Amino acid sequence: MLIKILLTLLFLSVMVGVGLYSRKHSRSVDGFVLGGRNVGPWLTAFAYGTSYFSAVVFVGYAGQFGWKFGLSSAWIGIGNAVIGSLFAWLVLARRTRLMTQHIQSRTMPDFFGTRFASEGLRVIASVIVFVFLIPYTAGVYMGLAQLFEMSFAVPYAYCAATMAVLTAVYVILGGYKATAINDFIQGIIMLFGITAVIVAVLNLKGGLGQAVQSLAAIPADKAPEVNGQFATWFGPDPWALLGVVVLTSLGTWGLPQMVGKFYSITDESAIRRGTVISTLFAVVVAGGCYFLGGFGRLFPTPPLKANGRLAFDTIIPSMLSSLPDVLIALVVLLVLSASMSTLASLVLTSSSTMTLDLIYRDRKSADGEVASGSIDDAVAAKIEWRKVVVMRVLIVFFIVISLLIALNPPQFIAQLMGISWGALAGAFLAPFLLGLHWKGVTRASVWACFVWGVGLTVVNMLSGNRILNPINCGALAMLGGFVVVPVVSLLTPKLPKAHVDGIFACYGRK
Repeated sequence: MLIKILLTLLFLSVMVGVGLYSRKHSRSVDGFVLGGRNVGPWLTAFAYGTSYFSAVVFVGYAGQFGWKFGLSSAWIGIGNAVIGSLFAWLVLARRTRLMTQHIQSRTMPDFFGTRFASEGLRVIASVIVFVFLIPYTAGVYMGLAQLFEMSFAVPYAYCAATMAVLTAVYVILGGYKATAINDFIQGIIMLFGITAVIVAVLNLKGGLGQAVQSLAAIPADKAPEVNGQFATWFGPDPWALLGVVVLTSLGTWGLPQMVGKFYSITDESAIRRGTVISTLFAVVVAGGCYFLGGFGRLFPTPPLKANGRLAFDTIIPSMLSSLPDVLIALVVLLVLSASMSTLASLVLTSSSTMTLDLIYRDRKSADGEVASGSIDDAVAAKIEWRKVVVMRVLIVFFIVISLLIALNPPQFIAQLMGISWGALAGAFLAPFLLGLHWKGVTRASVWACFVWGVGLTVVNMLSGNRILNPINCGALAMLGGFVVVPVVSLLTPKLPKAHVDGIFACYGRK
């Protein structure tokens, strides 16, 4: 216990220290939200990876889908690395960086508002971001608090509240620069931690070969007479597995907290290096998490919840509870690292969106006045300072709401994440991606995709998920957007050619 406490206190002290160090970079809006658009490849790649993988993945997804699919759940990690990291960087990074700098966009709602010349899109997108990042944040708190409860025997509520306070402190102090530096430190811990934990857990079951043989002897849930499905390439339910791969891999392309990492990277050479670093990071961390979860059935069956369903979120903590204290301390740091980086990214994205796209959505006109000399430097600096203060206040507000949901959760972690990713990526993915590459995307098609992604998710949620489970619903929302946007764009009026040509002029420059 002493080892666990000392390592955790050291870790948290470093996080707060980085926040204090980064205060000088967080005095302006660009500095607080984007780190001055001057963040290198290593920090950006690790920020992308650590925001991607949190306690939601390690505790919630790895446990639940490892139980359902066995070793085939490792395909989810491979999909995360190839589709969610490699292809995302190749397709999105350069164009996102160039266009968002060209149109002076700091957030995804700001991108929609400027790219499609619509204040309404900007406002509605910011509301969608704020509302649907809350369940995701609550899911992160749940995963983190449950593991801390197992490790320190501290009540769940106290663990969740403590993590909320600490995350707020270092994000409020240092903004994006603090989160990027901390993400790098946390990413190093995650790489070493997941490797050590996999080796230790497999050794408990006689090594990799023996563990696979034991898993192959377990009968399938729906066909008890058939053994070996949990140790096969595609598991007992390949189509359900594919839905999870789509949701967790393609979904990152439309999440504002993920795409926002491309806004701040320094230059094209940094993008090329960041692509390689981010992909390798995802292979180790995501692949390792799901591979580990695939052996969940070799450990005690999880208890039943009040509704009679298995408590999937207890699977990974149960697997780890028998490890030596030193390794449990490492696991605590691993999950703490993964979760605090994700929490920081989520709360910063939400607060900046509400501040810049709702409260101060006249930002660009103000910038224009500063440039033309109608506002002096002192007034401009005061406006910038006021925006940063508002963002810091909203960080606290967002954390409190998410914490209240985490203390009385209505779903499993995986379902909370499915609702969040389904609505956000269902609404944003297709119009954002196509808006970067195709001049023909119309304003009406973006509205239609917002209605499609959010509408499908909300209707399914209000039905008690009787139409589709949240995972498959999220995957359908994302893929359906690539039908909605092109079809509506072909049938509705185009944006003025001069406006679109001006937006796309950024790609013709060095």
